[in-house]
Amino acid sequence: MSDRTAVVMIDMQNMYLEQDRRDAFGWPPIWNLDAVVAECSALLADARSKGIPIIYTRQVSRPDGADTTPSIRRLEAKLADAAEGPGFDPSDWSSQILDSVAPQPGDIVIEKHRWDAFFQTDLDTILRNLDVRRLVVAGLQTNVCIETTSRTGMMKNFEVAVPEDAVSTDGKSLHDNALDAMRVLYVEVAPWRELLAPGAPWDRAFTTPHYGRRQES
Repeated sequence: MSDRTAVVMIDMQNMYLEQDRRDAFGWPPIWNLDAVVAECSALLADARSKGIPIIYTRQVSRPDGADTTPSIRRLEAKLADAAEGPGFDPSDWSSQILDSVAPQPGDIVIEKHRWDAFFQTDLDTILRNLDVRRLVVAGLQTNVCIETTSRTGMMKNFEVAVPEDAVSTDGKSLHDNALDAMRVLYVEVAPWRELLAPGAPWDRAFTTPHYGRRQES
């Protein structure tokens, strides 16, 4: 069986730079965003140098919001008077991938409509055609699209790893708790340089430091 690895870079979009727009939805700033963007950029460069396939996702929706969840539609309606759209229109600047981690020729970009990058997309087919068995799932957000996609990847019998230094979300506590939840599923959680090292054993999946015992600050 192949152990070929692919990087799945989740939703590194300009909308995360628009904090005034995020504030209207009640979303706090992404924890450690600048550092995580830099790590994602370095991860991508290393993957390309090794010939590792790179697949990006973009979270998008119809401009009229007809394909979004009921909760998002309610939120859109609440904010309609303030002309605050969700930022998921595929043609909108907010939905474009950050310049610092932009796709390069040969990379694949998938548009998704839900948190799970496998749901109603071609991701599974693409990975099978590329003979991929190992996934490094990086990007945003740790406890939302990263965790949801990782859980589905495990159920589809891929080996899944999450680089703890190349993911983030709405606060460190949410980030740490999501990583612990994935460790319990035997997702490999480690710095990306360990995950992409030649011959990386991915043998830390059974380590769950502080699981259920983390002290709240």
